[in-house]
Amino acid sequence: MKSNKKLFYFVTEDWYFSLHWLHIAVAAQTAGFDVSVVTRVRDHGDAIRDAGLTLIPFENSRQGMNVFHEIYTVVRLARLFRSNAPDLVHNVAMKPTLYGSLACRLGGIDAVVCTLAGMGWLFTSGTLVAKSLKRLITFIFRHFLANRLIILQNNDDSRYLKNLGLNNVRVVRGAGVDTSKFFPREENAGTPLVILPARMLWDKGIQEFVEAAKILKGRGVAARFVLVGGVDPGNPAAIAHDQLEQWSRDGIVEWWGQRNDMAEVYRQAHVVCLPSYREGLPTVLTEAASCGRPIVTTDTVGCREVVQHGGNGFLVSVGSVPELADALQRLIENGELRQSMGLRGREISLREFAVERVVSETLRLYSEVVAVVAS
Repeated sequence: MKSNKKLFYFVTEDWYFSLHWLHIAVAAQTAGFDVSVVTRVRDHGDAIRDAGLTLIPFENSRQGMNVFHEIYTVVRLARLFRSNAPDLVHNVAMKPTLYGSLACRLGGIDAVVCTLAGMGWLFTSGTLVAKSLKRLITFIFRHFLANRLIILQNNDDSRYLKNLGLNNVRVVRGAGVDTSKFFPREENAGTPLVILPARMLWDKGIQEFVEAAKILKGRGVAARFVLVGGVDPGNPAAIAHDQLEQWSRDGIVEWWGQRNDMAEVYRQAHVVCLPSYREGLPTVLTEAASCGRPIVTTDTVGCREVVQHGGNGFLVSVGSVPELADALQRLIENGELRQSMGLRGREISLREFAVERVVSETLRLYSEVVAVVAS
């Protein structure tokens, strides 16, 4: 597909784009698009530029609550779109979808794709603020996204939006995993290592993981429990740095912080755990499956898209520490079960989550949207 058309990605953070979307943008460029990335630039600008993409710095806040400032952000974005006249805009994640869709309407951009990696904090939190914002976002979805192509990563979220009356919804299963980079290796000898790879957010089930580790240590189960991921102060569900260090000092879990060698981390692990409250489609689980590691996760939106209960891992109830502890113990104490589940996970990853499949599906949707607008 040689289009020579301008494609703009709008995403809040450069690190998020670099981690999850860079390979798709490069594929779009190879397919003929002139690709630009509109984002807040911090530490990953060079990676985006080095990939041959145009980087357009755009300051914005992920948790802004000042109404006038947020309106001005939309106006600035609309001016940017109008002055550059992209042929296609792809808004990635919740806030870019909301603001980007409004800005595209103001800026006269008709070809728009929106990806929601998950419904996020607003749909897991029970706070009054979250409930109020959820109602507002539902209103915006119904009235401003009805004619936009919306990409979701799991079937539960797809059904939710269709029930709101949004019918132009497609499912693309995640950002794709590089199965040649994330490949299996024989387990390391020694004490089993259980890792929870995620941003350090309460709604990733971090507290439940720590409590399960306490239970298993009390039972005399020999294992190491490790949190792998950085703090995310821009998220309302962020866990304080001091709390993570306190858990480490207490000897309950280890905290390795942010790691840039995740393929190697998975291969060091014996079990991968993500007791999240809700996800889009968790990249960490598709990567873990590709590395042939058994998984314990929650029977919730997104997570159950990756794990077949009793096949490549176990599904436990959200928030159930006893179930989580029992499932982890089964895998910690049974090497043959870990091996058989790991093999099954690798098969699933190759078949359903390989990056080649995700890229192909995404580029096909780009072609459809551009063709519809052109006609």
